[in-house]
Amino acid sequence: MVYSLFLIFVGAAVLGTLALVARQSLIIGYIMLGIVLGPWGLALVADTQMIKDISNVGIIFLLFLLGLNLSPRKLLELLKQTTIVTILTSAVFATVGWAFAVLAGFDTLNAVIVGVACMFSSTIIGLKLLPTTVLHHKHTGEVIVSVLLLQDLIAIVVLLAFQAMSSDQNTMFELAKLVVLLPVLIGVSWGLKHFVLLKLFSKFDRIQEYVFLLALAWCLGIAQLAHSIGFSYETGAFIAGITIATSPIALFIAESLKPLRDFFLVLFFFALGASLNISALGQIWLPAVLLGAAMLVVKPVVFRFALHRVSETKKLGWETGFRLGQMSEFSLLIVFVAVQSALINPITVDFVQLATLVTFIGSSYSIVLRYPTPVAVSDRLRRD
Repeated sequence: MVYSLFLIFVGAAVLGTLALVARQSLIIGYIMLGIVLGPWGLALVADTQMIKDISNVGIIFLLFLLGLNLSPRKLLELLKQTTIVTILTSAVFATVGWAFAVLAGFDTLNAVIVGVACMFSSTIIGLKLLPTTVLHHKHTGEVIVSVLLLQDLIAIVVLLAFQAMSSDQNTMFELAKLVVLLPVLIGVSWGLKHFVLLKLFSKFDRIQEYVFLLALAWCLGIAQLAHSIGFSYETGAFIAGITIATSPIALFIAESLKPLRDFFLVLFFFALGASLNISALGQIWLPAVLLGAAMLVVKPVVFRFALHRVSETKKLGWETGFRLGQMSEFSLLIVFVAVQSALINPITVDFVQLATLVTFIGSSYSIVLRYPTPVAVSDRLRRD
């Protein structure tokens, strides 16, 4: 394991340097490293499943930090505004994905699931390339966050439906149970925060190591609680973050956890590249690349018109569209669950995976060229 980490982080440093010199996003370097070193490349790092499992912690921290930066009241206002936008845009993206899959020769069920996988944008790329200044002070960042959250909720419903279709579970019963349990989870989190967490922070806030440790315990504890009652770890982490967003200690926690988040996200993007089975692509590589390219074009245009219809500016609509112009890690998770449930063929997974990688690379490149990011290609656009 140490040898694998050595290869990953030394390689990430080398390819990351080359990516920045070539005015590319660091994310592209991490994905390419995974393709080169993974089992379908040089096979120097073979156990990618373990790395992928570990890297998922980065997504948990990402959602926790997102919650820390949002006011609950502001979040509710934004969710009301963007609900219709999210539903309508998701329907358009699903239709485009379905059409490309049909033209590529997939049957009806496989094509439908490809369309569903196209509905979502990447929470990781959307937030990783969003400067803290935008998130704190600009309406654009708030709109992006609310759309991503609603998409994540839709993805959770889709995953539950797929899992129920492959078992004896009643889909409506499972969804109703979660509707009941979500307020319970939020209530328990608020109660623990008020009667336990804030008291501990207040008493020992001068000991920074303890604050860091307590923040980790809070994040992972609520994430595990959410998972145990049927939600995702990421949902629990977001709730853990937003419950203490108004706490004076929130800013310190956010800054302390950023390096830890980035460590795990390097592993995530490496595992994403390493899991691409190049030898299985065969004749699907061209339609998959075309689907990815179509998403990169369609999503910014659709978001721009949809947001303008709800009284947002054209500039905000375009920026939101470009920042959300990729497919998602949920796209991959959906097809993985679908193939495990025997709903689709394995080749459909490879098709969606390649299309998703194309959008990750194209989207991150277009974002760092156009908009402020922590890794922008010019000093004018570079912001923390």
